[in-house]
Amino acid sequence: MSIKVDPITLDIIENALKNARFEMDGVVVRISLSPVIREQHDEFPMICNERGQMIVGQFGSYIPSVVEKFGGDVNEGDIFVWNDPYASKGSISHNNDWCVMMPIFHETVLVGFSSIFGHMVDVGGTVPGSMPANARTIWEEGLRVPPVKIYDKGVLNTGVLDIMLNNSRTPDMNRADLMALIAGCRTASTRVRELCDRFGRPTYMTACDMLLARTREAMRVVINKYIPEEPVSFTDYVDDDGLGNGPFKMTLTISRRGDIAVFDWTGTDDQAEGPINFHIHEGLCKLFFGVYMIMSFDPSVLFNEGFYDLFEIVLPEGSLLNPRFPAALSNRLNTHTRFFDCQAGALGKFVPQLSMAAGYGTSPHFIFSGHDKNGKYFQLMELLFGGVPGRPKGDGFDGHAWWPLFSATPIEYIENYYPVLVERYQPIQDSGGPGLHRGGAGIEKVYRMLEPGSVSIHDDREVVPPWGINGGLHGGTSSKWVIKAGSDEPIRIPSKIDNLKVQPGDRIVFKTAGSGGWGDPLERDAAIVARDVRYGLVSRDQAERDYGVVLTAENHADIAATETKRKAAREERGAPPPFDFGYTPPERQAAE
Repeated sequence: MSIKVDPITLDIIENALKNARFEMDGVVVRISLSPVIREQHDEFPMICNERGQMIVGQFGSYIPSVVEKFGGDVNEGDIFVWNDPYASKGSISHNNDWCVMMPIFHETVLVGFSSIFGHMVDVGGTVPGSMPANARTIWEEGLRVPPVKIYDKGVLNTGVLDIMLNNSRTPDMNRADLMALIAGCRTASTRVRELCDRFGRPTYMTACDMLLARTREAMRVVINKYIPEEPVSFTDYVDDDGLGNGPFKMTLTISRRGDIAVFDWTGTDDQAEGPINFHIHEGLCKLFFGVYMIMSFDPSVLFNEGFYDLFEIVLPEGSLLNPRFPAALSNRLNTHTRFFDCQAGALGKFVPQLSMAAGYGTSPHFIFSGHDKNGKYFQLMELLFGGVPGRPKGDGFDGHAWWPLFSATPIEYIENYYPVLVERYQPIQDSGGPGLHRGGAGIEKVYRMLEPGSVSIHDDREVVPPWGINGGLHGGTSSKWVIKAGSDEPIRIPSKIDNLKVQPGDRIVFKTAGSGGWGDPLERDAAIVARDVRYGLVSRDQAERDYGVVLTAENHADIAATETKRKAAREERGAPPPFDFGYTPPERQAAE
């Protein structure tokens, strides 16, 4: 007998699951110790149905492969853990991500799964932080754990735990963070069982199927409305792989065949020698495309796995997005973020009014480690942010994460727990690409070291700037500098570097990239441009050169003079180009 679920009950279950997913977040960040999870929220929870399909969350797709590995040996009280991308079919993308999965039972019946993965600050390997910029194989990137039971029918497997912690420079943080992930999964299990008690297990399970079906139908409409039948291609570049190779080309072609959206990465460069390869699971690839399309075209749609069968993914073997074992993976975020830039660019050729410009290019890492005067080991890891792109709706965000739920580590936290002072933290003038909607500005952060140690830095968009769209201009690039104690002369250092030795008084100047602008900058409200000048986000020179705004001595817009200048600028320039790439590799220049 089929179960009927009325719309009100369906909405209650949907919102209860959404709340449970955010409760998972809250539990994890309250229990964890590392700044990466506790302060910056680098963890990703989800709740799935009994088949392992994500109903709510951020990442999905990997549960069935783990269950299959254990041949159905999944019991109440079991909790699984893993971190090896290759042994888990790309469910997580580098060794630092520890993934936890828990089956959810209601009265001995399997009704779903909860899962979370979070970034551990250290899992061994050749450098503190376990993300060597010069790695050539995954063997250099720390301990690899295939899917294994950390709890077997409720009993902790202390041997597995000991092995995992014994291979980390930060075992106390890792233990706390792992237990936080487990607690988050247990919280979701409790909430799902409560829903089964309240509405009945058949009603709950039917509601999950209905939520998947509803999302599928919404995505089918979006695909038919916004994805072209004729193929549309776009190319962007990752600067380098940390070993001096690059830039690396990423090419995406999007098309539609009936109701099926095809995302084809043919033309993407072969896997890199260095660790920028992104071993992505096909299902995760579908989710990344899906969340972008939902956020761009219909944010009211519940993000889940219901649309999987409507997407076809082509990932050429041996490419940046499908590397062969044992390719290094630790700094794959450079490629990950360009994944979204390529999608924005391809869709921007078909529906430019609904697309966005390019962003700051990665999740910039700053790692400072050493021993203090008491001989105690310290290891700071911080994710920095940059410019979020100009969008159809408005300006991009200044110094914000491209993952919307991430937060900046409070300076007070950094200075209280680590031997470092933050001397400056501010947006970079003129780094946001000019446009009708300005690209977000990059940030400049200056660290003064109080103890000797070593610094590792991982960033991108130093060579190839974030492009602008619909007449918007490209944004500013990143740069890194060291100023030695007793000197005021900055020395340029690479955007990907490990074990830079520093002494007390040395300063690291970390400048992230901005983002591209959206729309014609000559159409931007002159008063808003003048405000940006007063705020220090735009210089007087850029206001006049790129926006055509004439300013008074007090940095207010001279409207009459501005109109005259803009008219002349439009006549001289003509129609603005659909994309502004700034510097481009020779390959793109030749094609153009």
